[in-house]
Amino acid sequence: MANTDYIEVTIKEAAHEDAGRGIARLSIDTMKALDLVSGDVIEIEGRQKAATLIWPGFPQDTGKAVLRIDGSTRSNVGAGIDDKVRIKKTEAGYAKKVTIQPTQPIRLVGGEQYLGRILRGRPVTEGQHIRVSILGNPLTFAIARVVPKGIAIVTDSTEIELKETPYEPEKGRREAVTDVHYEDIGGLDRELQLVREMIELPLRHPELFERLGIEPPKGVLLYGPPGTGKTLIAKAVANEVDAHFVTLSGPEIMSKYYGESEERLREVFEEAQENAPSIIFIDEIDSIAPKREEVKGEVERRVVAQLLALMDGLKTRGQVVVIAATNLPDIIDPALRRGGRFDREIEIGIPDTKGRQQIFQIHTRGMPLAEDVNLDDYARSTHGFVGADIALLAKEAAMHALRRIIPHIKIEEEIPTEIIDQLRVTNEDFLEAHKHVEPSAMREVLVEIPDVKWEDVGGLEDVKAELAEAVEWPLKYPEIFDALETEPPRGILLFGPPGTGKTLLAKAVANESESNFISVKGPELLSKWVGESERGVRQVFRKARQAAPSIIFFDEIDALMPKRGAYIGSSHVTESVVSQILTELDGLEELNNVVVLGATNRPDMLDEALLRPGRLDRMIYVPPPDREGRKKIFEVYLRNREILANDVDIDELVERTEGYVGADIEALVREAKISAMREFIAMTAKKSEEERRQAVGNVMITKKHFEDALSRVRGTLDLDRLEEAERHSWQVLYNQEQRSTLEDAVSTINRARMRETGKIEQEVKDLIQTLKDAVYQRKKDFGEIRRLTKELKTRIERPLPQTGMAF
Repeated sequence: MANTDYIEVTIKEAAHEDAGRGIARLSIDTMKALDLVSGDVIEIEGRQKAATLIWPGFPQDTGKAVLRIDGSTRSNVGAGIDDKVRIKKTEAGYAKKVTIQPTQPIRLVGGEQYLGRILRGRPVTEGQHIRVSILGNPLTFAIARVVPKGIAIVTDSTEIELKETPYEPEKGRREAVTDVHYEDIGGLDRELQLVREMIELPLRHPELFERLGIEPPKGVLLYGPPGTGKTLIAKAVANEVDAHFVTLSGPEIMSKYYGESEERLREVFEEAQENAPSIIFIDEIDSIAPKREEVKGEVERRVVAQLLALMDGLKTRGQVVVIAATNLPDIIDPALRRGGRFDREIEIGIPDTKGRQQIFQIHTRGMPLAEDVNLDDYARSTHGFVGADIALLAKEAAMHALRRIIPHIKIEEEIPTEIIDQLRVTNEDFLEAHKHVEPSAMREVLVEIPDVKWEDVGGLEDVKAELAEAVEWPLKYPEIFDALETEPPRGILLFGPPGTGKTLLAKAVANESESNFISVKGPELLSKWVGESERGVRQVFRKARQAAPSIIFFDEIDALMPKRGAYIGSSHVTESVVSQILTELDGLEELNNVVVLGATNRPDMLDEALLRPGRLDRMIYVPPPDREGRKKIFEVYLRNREILANDVDIDELVERTEGYVGADIEALVREAKISAMREFIAMTAKKSEEERRQAVGNVMITKKHFEDALSRVRGTLDLDRLEEAERHSWQVLYNQEQRSTLEDAVSTINRARMRETGKIEQEVKDLIQTLKDAVYQRKKDFGEIRRLTKELKTRIERPLPQTGMAF
């Protein structure tokens, strides 16, 4: 074909799922202009030439002359993202023989078949590099020879020869510093974009900055938790920009001899200047440039001063960009963090669900996955995981799959191909790996996704609905909050008698809203050292922001946040902690997607400032269970009906457990089960192990076992304590007028009861009971309570004097 059929297109990065497949995506209209159909071969001409299969582009590329190719193809062409290249349709024959060489010394058993499978259907040319991921490790191979010469497609009948000697690149071709491309970075699209505009533009097109009359950016500081991809971004940029890359690790420049550390630092900058355009990457910069006023050693101070001088000294740096990475940005000397030195600070955060999904796709690219593997599910269940954790999880899953075939192989012999072909990574492998890999960003504070679901919480339907509104809705429907221009509740206080299920509800809501759950036990934050307790509080909130969406749960919050000034002679620690938590809740730093949950059974002891709107602005009373609630709790703990004997009547148990809270019912069921266990062990004491194992299936819990449990487990709340707990909640839940209505009703009930005993007619008794039910029910009708109180007052013929009343 004539050269006139060339079309100029702009290179863009490939989609994550296309990386390593040897395909290019071209917009539909450009395909029509070149008379291409899906599966045709095109030749791309940049500094070098390469061939690839063509696929239709994405809808957003329509109307643009855009070619999407992955990092391997870009390095084969010798062009970067946003460069212009020329493409044309080309004819390709079938390859008879392809010789492949690794770029580093390795020995790969069965490599010919594996590479043959990967290359099948792909066009190859001499000098082309291909990347293959084997158990999560990317390896690069070069096509050394193709018969016949030119562009040829690999088929089933192509002979693949894999040599062990490493490939020597032709002169003039720059060898890649690293083997990392933009498609190998998942979940950091925004951050990558920022880094690229800071680094790629000045190195590729310095003339733009000259035209604008400004200095190009000199340095970028990448900061964030360990394992989020800071070093990976630096490697990818160095590879894609085609710049000289110098890595500098803090400790290796340190020397005990005077002036030698500074000299080594100068040498690094000189090397970079000689080989410009270049990138100097300083990993863990906090180790060589700490705050000078806080450092005792003289060497560190001089190294910081030398680094400052080099970064904007009298000599211009030319085309040298400094990238630094750290996970402790606040420890770095402030003089480095100004314009002209590190011009841009980019936070590389913990990935969200979509980011984790991309990272899973990247790390499972070369894996033979079984059909039951669903990466979306893993992305949802790995809260707080950073890229390094997901890479480890994928590797662990692959190793678990390997362990299955190890018994079938002999170590000294070559592994048969059929066994390698059968190797699959299954869902079970991923679940097993998940048990052994913890999220590294959250190691200091315990972050977990509890395994409690709504159905594990018996009763409390109103409370569940309120919690779902306050916690789940802002995370699941943020667009509605934006449309109505309103803020979701910042914090929620669960209060009620002990054992009613406050902690259980907190766990369930964390699970249902797919949030990280940070549990804070009040006393563990308190320290005898000045400022340590407040630092602990700041640390918890900082981790919660990083791991958002998250829920911070303060159990027994009254221990951590009592009324200030209430305890004369106590230390100032708790007061400082209260102040610190209040400023964290509604201070200048926004809490985005972080909900604070507190639980207590003594709301009267909490500091008033905590209970105002904007802090713990939603109060939810968790009442003791009523009849219906108790029945649901029994159903939760007795889900397996097969172990219940026919004489067990749950309704009768509900009747007999008046005053029992959820924790009591759990203890009762457990005690009944232990009673059944005790009987079974006594009966099978003389039997063999085998007979006992067979008899286990017949164990039943009978009415007698429950009778035994009822005699041992008593209810926590009697009637008086139930009413007292309810009356405590009025102080928090209701306004002055509503409280007056309720107290007036209780006072009238007490007066009616104190009339001559036994002489109250039945009608008045019924009225007292009706009013009492109205006062103590979950949802109160204040109009009805007022009406009933008035009616009861008129029925009392001889009102007693008000003195000596309980209320």
